[in-house]
Amino acid sequence: MNLSGKQVVILGAGRSGRAAAVLALREGAIVSVHDAAGLEAISGMPDGVTIHPHASVETGASTRCDLLVVSPGIDTYGPLVAAYSQHAGELIGETELAARYYQGKIVGITGTNGKTTTTELVSRILAAAGLGGDPCGNYGVPFAEIVMKAEPPSAVSLELSSFQLETIRALHPLVAVWLNFAPDHMDRYPTVERYRAAKLRIFENQSAADTAVIRAGESLPGVKARAEHFSTEDESVEWFSDGHVIRHDGEVVLDLMADTSLRGLHNAENTMAALAAGRALGIPFETMRAALHGYAPPAHRCELIRTLDGVEYLNDSKATNLHALESALRSQTRPVVLIAGGKEKGLDYAPVVPLLKKKGLAAVTFGQIAAPLGEVLSGAVPVESFSTLTDAVQAARRLAPRGSTVLLSPGTSSFDQFSGYEHRGDVFRELVHQLR
Repeated sequence: MNLSGKQVVILGAGRSGRAAAVLALREGAIVSVHDAAGLEAISGMPDGVTIHPHASVETGASTRCDLLVVSPGIDTYGPLVAAYSQHAGELIGETELAARYYQGKIVGITGTNGKTTTTELVSRILAAAGLGGDPCGNYGVPFAEIVMKAEPPSAVSLELSSFQLETIRALHPLVAVWLNFAPDHMDRYPTVERYRAAKLRIFENQSAADTAVIRAGESLPGVKARAEHFSTEDESVEWFSDGHVIRHDGEVVLDLMADTSLRGLHNAENTMAALAAGRALGIPFETMRAALHGYAPPAHRCELIRTLDGVEYLNDSKATNLHALESALRSQTRPVVLIAGGKEKGLDYAPVVPLLKKKGLAAVTFGQIAAPLGEVLSGAVPVESFSTLTDAVQAARRLAPRGSTVLLSPGTSSFDQFSGYEHRGDVFRELVHQLR
């Protein structure tokens, strides 16, 4: 792709947009960055980049460019992008732009839940094999930052959200990992089918020479790559785990309890997917076991904060949708007092009621969705609802008997009260440590 002398407009001045701007500038493009925010939000751009604050539908309609690069946080189907697209030669995202300048092997990872943990696991495996394996994309650093390294790694572990996959054209993962699928982001997508179609694009440019790592039972039309399946239910597939060990073709290849700090069936699935990706690249099991030894999941993903008066407090703030909430609940072995709530995303929480009835003692809801969510969950357990997480934690402490678990697994995003799930999880951690 030759950008020399071409007009490139970057829409969105976050880290992803800035990385795209620097890469386009390196390739000789005439680069401008547009953002709906004010001047202070897009200052500090490198020399040679023109900035346009207060971007709007009006400015978009009057802007012409050879290439429009849209940041993933901006709705691809919204009026702002539609306006900027009117006089753009091509529309892509930062991930696609970076892929056009990357010569190494891509392990692409998508799914509604588990992407980040799997991306980290794959990264460790690639690094142990001497391939570099930097985690990037939706987790880690923008792909463009990896491409601009003096010596880019031989392989990358690339987390791909539906937002990033919407704007790919030529991105070609040698290994594409499909972890799972459940409704999410219904505040952005008009239908579940539209969301699913975006995620399915991860397989679009694969051929029979590539590998698709797929959770058993997923119906994925049109996959051309050689498929490897993993499961915690079907022992007949290539990769199977009971949550304690992982088997490949019936042979134990990893002891989760002895070799890692990963627990629960959802983490077993993430680990199988990572091992399958590594094996597709020819990495020996010995190398992969060494890479995963002692690995603990990232913060905010069923993270044990403390045990107080015989009650465990778990931070699963990363659970920003129903499927993640269900996975966290299903993996618990102690009775649960659930803390859930946050932003209204238009999701239907009724499917969690039977599982909560089985696993839960009580539920505490908070935030924008506190009242309607509480009404749904009351079909399973006693519920108390509050406006703030502070009050919710105090109530959970009161409701949780010795031998139980207080589980923060919100089931929706945090943007009603927090800057992100990390902020929400950090506040929860601090509140739990303040309990006496």
